[in-house]
Amino acid sequence: MQFRARQRRQAPAVIIVSLIDVLMVVLIFLMVTTTFRQQPAVKLVLPESKAAREGVTEKQPPLFVDISKAAPHLYLAGKPITADQLQAELTAKVAENPNVALAIRSDTEAPVGQLVKVMDAAKAAKIKAITAYTKQAGQK
Repeated sequence: MQFRARQRRQAPAVIIVSLIDVLMVVLIFLMVTTTFRQQPAVKLVLPESKAAREGVTEKQPPLFVDISKAAPHLYLAGKPITADQLQAELTAKVAENPNVALAIRSDTEAPVGQLVKVMDAAKAAKIKAITAYTKQAGQK
């Protein structure tokens, strides 16, 4: 025996507007708390030099080669590279711009042989301006 007639239930309504508001608040919170500092691809401890000086502002930024103590030792613009590939890349850059400068950032414990390979590749590519990055004595 049924005393009440069955009523069809409606599906619950989902209020999208409030969900979008919550999503926007979470998105704004994440954007504000995120740091946009660029992290270097290779962690290096530069060698100390008493003759170290501040870099000179140039019209065109140099091409950076990093030498790390752990394999792979060579990095061109933050990407790992072999010595043979490095020479090919440097030759291609010189073909694009004959006045390209090379900046070497080497770890204090990096193998000296890798530095020699970079210098040889730069000479073979006919790069005229080669600089090495160091830090002043006593500086962290």
